[in-house]
Amino acid sequence: AAAAAADRGARNHEAAGGEVMQLAFEEKGDVTVVRVQEAKLTYPVLASFFSEVRRSVEGGSRNVLIDLAAVSYLDSASIGCLMDIHRLLQEKGGAVRLSGLQPRVETMISMTGVHKIVPLHREEEDALDAFSAPGGGGR
Repeated sequence: AAAAAADRGARNHEAAGGEVMQLAFEEKGDVTVVRVQEAKLTYPVLASFFSEVRRSVEGGSRNVLIDLAAVSYLDSASIGCLMDIHRLLQEKGGAVRLSGLQPRVETMISMTGVHKIVPLHREEEDALDAFSAPGGGGR
């Protein structure tokens, strides 16, 4: 059933350069799970990634979990984009968390210090639980 719900939320999003971003959105309680379905989260698709997350936040999402399990590579522009999402949610009284990071991606995020600002979780369930913990999300 969860797979069917995820499939319903799957969308292709065209970036400014004509690049298509594979994303799936799924609501789990008061958390919007954004599943990045790209091996590389890099410049050509970041514009559509950010605009889709922003659209979700403007539509009322306040707790956003970005599932990066499919991502094996991201660049510095991606790090900046994740920080932009963090700021956007912070301004709205919300929170963002990351889950499913592959070792290479986790290393890149840790090297840049993002992990000190945006919480990282190996498992999606841990991240979802953390949103409901006291001080865990924008309630």
